[in-house]
Amino acid sequence: MEHAIIIQYSVLAAAIIAGLAAIGAAIGDSIVTSHFLDGMARQPEMAGKLFTNMLISVGLIESMPIIAIVIAIVLVFANPFLG
Repeated sequence: MEHAIIIQYSVLAAAIIAGLAAIGAAIGDSIVTSHFLDGMARQPEMAGKLFTNMLISVGLIESMPIIAIVIAIVLVFANPFLG
């Protein structure tokens, strides 16, 4: 009975982690992209350098949800709370 409750809460926590990570990445990507478009509209000659920096920033932003999902998977399948 006790293990079932721990597993239920672990699955719920993993779902919350994955959802919040996806929402955070979407917000971060949209902010970076909108600032890239603003910068490109102001200085079109810098578009190449801005695009490179935007891709690096989006890659770094997208790495955080991947790490969060890996932690969520570990929480579900290799639960440290079950002993």
